[in-house]
Amino acid sequence: MEMADYQKYSRKTAIYPKELRGGIFYASLGLSGEVGELLNKVKKIARDNAELDKDGIKLELGDILWYVAAIAEEAGINLDDVAKANIEKLEKRRENNTIKGNGDYR
Repeated sequence: MEMADYQKYSRKTAIYPKELRGGIFYASLGLSGEVGELLNKVKKIARDNAELDKDGIKLELGDILWYVAAIAEEAGINLDDVAKANIEKLEKRRENNTIKGNGDYR
């Protein structure tokens, strides 16, 4: 599935208060919550020496992806463009040997 197709499909299931500036705040808070749920699964690996819950992690990543798509949609940004720009940024950092370090524009 292409990212743009996923983004378009995800809009069909977006039910949140749109009066919050188009929902970008709600979607951002939802993303934060889902990242927390993913981190709880990872925490259990460290704390309890638990097995990797691949199915659970896959579900949480799906929820995270949904909220990323919602934020992109609310901001008028195409997910295909996000993915392409990220690859270009990482490739530039790799070429400049600046993968490690701080700052968005290195």
